[in-house]
Amino acid sequence: MLNVRKANERGHADHGWLNSYHTFSFASYFDPNHMGWGPLRVINDDTVAGGGGFPTHGHRDMEIISYVLEGALEHKDTLGTGSVIVPGDVQLMSAGTGIAHSEFNHSHQDPVHFLQIWVMPEQNGLRPSYQQRRFEVEEKRGKLRLLVSPDGRDGSLSIRQDVAIYSALIDGDEQVEWVQTAPRLGYIHVARGSVKLDGYPLHAGDGVKVQGDSRLLLSEGEAAEVLFFDMVP
Repeated sequence: MLNVRKANERGHADHGWLNSYHTFSFASYFDPNHMGWGPLRVINDDTVAGGGGFPTHGHRDMEIISYVLEGALEHKDTLGTGSVIVPGDVQLMSAGTGIAHSEFNHSHQDPVHFLQIWVMPEQNGLRPSYQQRRFEVEEKRGKLRLLVSPDGRDGSLSIRQDVAIYSALIDGDEQVEWVQTAPRLGYIHVARGSVKLDGYPLHAGDGVKVQGDSRLLLSEGEAAEVLFFDMVP
């Protein structure tokens, strides 16, 4: 089963300094038909204006991934971590028993565009932690690159849930095959550009729920950056 949700069907909030699109219900956007998919709870497509950002706020019992597409995102948290995240970097913050952090656009002029992804942990009440790693373009060009996994294999970040997250860059003649096997769930999110999924056109912001045994081909990309989620039901 493939269930495509187009970008313009997502929730939307424009706060001036923040322009945000919600794949799943979030904040004031609520849709009982889109509460998440398996343990994947949030994909927010956020653009923060120069000088804008989220003041210090708290989280608990959630695995939070930041994936920067354009610009630079400045992060500080109560673990004492401070960093600037740029395209190619992936940040994973395990909120556990509680963590507070702030996120600001590192630039006062240029916007920062990033995805914030929330995954529910397999167990609550764990110790908070922070990880960050850079993945170069060559690692993702025309192939799947594992970014996040339960065991941190192949240099990926370690998440506290049975979820694997991959990224691929697809352009021109490049092709990527995605195999999903039941009973696991899959999700495909087009972060930017456009690509065809078994001949069906997808564009930035589009998402696809995958259920059951599936062998899918992504091709004819135009500067496409795609995220793939392989998850426990």
